[in-house]
Amino acid sequence: MSKKLGLALGSGGARGAAHIGFLQALEEEGIKPDFISGCSMGAVVGGGYAAGLSVEELLASVRQLKAVDILDPSGMAITKLGLFKGNKVRKLLIEKFGSVTFEELKIPFVCVAVDMLGGRMVVLNEGSVADAVRASSAIPTVFRPVEMGDKLLIDGGVLCRVPVKQCKLLGADVVVAFDVLANTGERVEKVPSIVHKVLRVYDIMDYNQNKFAMRDFKDCYDLWLAPPLEGLNQYNVKDAEAAYEMGYAYSREHIGEIARLLE
Repeated sequence: MSKKLGLALGSGGARGAAHIGFLQALEEEGIKPDFISGCSMGAVVGGGYAAGLSVEELLASVRQLKAVDILDPSGMAITKLGLFKGNKVRKLLIEKFGSVTFEELKIPFVCVAVDMLGGRMVVLNEGSVADAVRASSAIPTVFRPVEMGDKLLIDGGVLCRVPVKQCKLLGADVVVAFDVLANTGERVEKVPSIVHKVLRVYDIMDYNQNKFAMRDFKDCYDLWLAPPLEGLNQYNVKDAEAAYEMGYAYSREHIGEIARLLE
């Protein structure tokens, strides 16, 4: 019986387009995942792939995306807990995912979010995939939190950027992590505004979470891949195309390691 492969796709904004390049490289070698876990942009790509969207369809969506397609300013940002409503994001996700539920997915998939009220990570694995992915990618202060039952959910990257443990628990024999934010803590020359300050804080958090996750969850993954995406801004959708290309080239270099793990 062949080993079952699980992919843990991490958060990453525009950098997350590198996940599409990763999936393309796997497909070219005839390697298909048996399980997928995702966080934030990793949840968007992983959820779409699990729902049956092709690499070509995912890439086309990224290439067509503009900031105006996802940003809808909130008139009550302070009381509504976000600069943007998130309605456009939900509409876009519904267009791509439809009404598919977790039970209807072609590949078993989970994503993670964080409950602001309970202060704990939440694994989302039932109901609407589009709503779960939206919650997993609700960047704090940028997008409004997503109400789900008695929970108020925000981006899972706050506590778990690359959900390797959740992928292992799905039943994977081999877990490959794909981390697109490994170098975001590198020095910058200036922080020009309060918005840049908030985003810089997230970059620093992302960078350090990477180190902690690789250490604390080393028993949950077999290979941790981190494409060098220097110069690419996770908050700039214009960088998505370059992220895809760099993610694909990097994955091609490491595809042999994955094949050997599955032997």
